[in-house]
Amino acid sequence: MKTILTTLGVSLLVLAGCTGQKQAESNFIQENIDNAVAQETIQTDIIEKSGKILNPRTINKDGSIVYVPIDDWCSGFFPGNIWYTYELTGDKKWLPLAEKYTEALDSVQYLTWHHDVGFMVGCSYLNGYRFANKEEYKPVIIQTAKSLSTRFRPAAGVLQSWDADKGWQAQRGWKCPVIIDNMMNLELLFEASKLSGDSTYYNIAVKHADTTMKNHFRDDNSCYHVVDYDPVTGEVRKKQTAQGYADESAWARGQAWAIYGYTMCYRYTHDQKYL
Repeated sequence: MKTILTTLGVSLLVLAGCTGQKQAESNFIQENIDNAVAQETIQTDIIEKSGKILNPRTINKDGSIVYVPIDDWCSGFFPGNIWYTYELTGDKKWLPLAEKYTEALDSVQYLTWHHDVGFMVGCSYLNGYRFANKEEYKPVIIQTAKSLSTRFRPAAGVLQSWDADKGWQAQRGWKCPVIIDNMMNLELLFEASKLSGDSTYYNIAVKHADTTMKNHFRDDNSCYHVVDYDPVTGEVRKKQTAQGYADESAWARGQAWAIYGYTMCYRYTHDQKYL
């Protein structure tokens, strides 16, 4: 009897400990959600009071906000944050704000010189379709995938990232530069394939992921930032960095792009190699 009581007592203590831990974890999560909502409220209020539709990206040293035009690769993040705030809270006051700042990016769907349209439209229109069943957003998502697909280079089997003849990129001697960041844009192609029934987008996404897996990674599984291809022969010309410390260093943000990108590819394909 004593043994039974002792065992019961220990079990109750363990159960109480587990319950307390779960409550602490729940409180921690809610605290972070509350902080995020408070931050989003402040940011949205500032922009709404300006009377303009603005896309914040970062801040200057003096604390002033840096805003970017709609063709900047970060332009979809602000409406994306509003959609996530709506998803987390279920508060419908966020819905018209999310729609307003999403629909301001309407012309992005036609950009063919920009590989990051997946970021820009994925964070905005795709989240609107997911969280609010906005059927009218489907054509925008599909058109964006069509625009992104124009950057696919069949010989190399990749989506070209930057245009090699413009800006600072023209000074690097590249022909078809592909950055690891591009893995993040594949989700838009996978979703567009589901929405349209056109497997072209799915096939391009898979081919890009496979080619990147083959050429972007070192033996220790760290990745290069930039791999440059010959768009005619498909041969690899250079392996370098544009934002990391050195060509042979591991760039932390790029490594994160790769981890997220291949996890996402597995979610859509269920192909174990991506894990």
